Amino acid sequence: MTRPLFFGPGDAVRTAVPGAVFVLDGDEGRHAATVRRLTVGEHIDVSDGAGYRIGGAIAAVGSGTVELHVETAGQDPAPLHRLVLVQALAKGGRDEQGVEAATELGVDAVVPWHAERSIVRWRGDKAEKGRQKWVSLVGAAAKQSRRSFVPDVHDVMDTSRLAVWASSVDRLIVLHEDADASLADQVSALRASGALEAPSSTAVVVGPEGGISDAELGKLRAVGAGTARLGPHVLRSSSAGPAALVLLNHLLGRW
Repeated sequence: MTRPLFFGPGDAVRTAVPGAVFVLDGDEGRHAATVRRLTVGEHIDVSDGAGYRIGGAIAAVGSGTVELHVETAGQDPAPLHRLVLVQALAKGGRDEQGVEAATELGVDAVVPWHAERSIVRWRGDKAEKGRQKWVSLVGAAAKQSRRSFVPDVHDVMDTSRLAVWASSVDRLIVLHEDADASLADQVSALRASGALEAPSSTAVVVGPEGGISDAELGKLRAVGAGTARLGPHVLRSSSAGPAALVLLNHLLGRW
């Protein structure tokens, strides 16, 4: 069974060396000591959220603190191929479900997208509140799945801003039911051509409940985006992204 994972301050985690004692306090320390009721001798990991992980046995448990005798310390390797989920805001919490599952599946970053047909809107103060909610969501999902990397959460984007941002990734793939080729076939063709031998980044775009408009699709295609279908059925906004990530993890050799 994998060790429980907690997150600690970056500077403190990165300066911990084998043989040292690391004190986990704050919310994470209280969770370990009070909620999880961890005891002396149990082994845990602590990460800075950016891939650096320390591990060892609990030496002492206090009131909301855990003292860890550090046995191992080091940087977990980042994947060769970076994956990004562009998730349209959706009603009923389906966008959050998709982001949570994507985090468990290893996504490296998520982009909240104000699609034309998104019913949910983040405007004014809601924009940062919504983003912070996703930050908490991906942090909890990364912790649950024992990931030392917490995905980045970008500011919410409309389609025009998304088209500009597209230049920051090597390929942008819009999941669309009318696409001619499947995602699996397209990635397999890239692999056969040797295009995936070097590090790269791939972003998949998931639309809202009402789908992606022709105008939006045109804007994204104008900046080099392609389209792909997942299979014979139309998936919900909450499941399309995770389904694509499962395929990409396998086809890109991440799994």
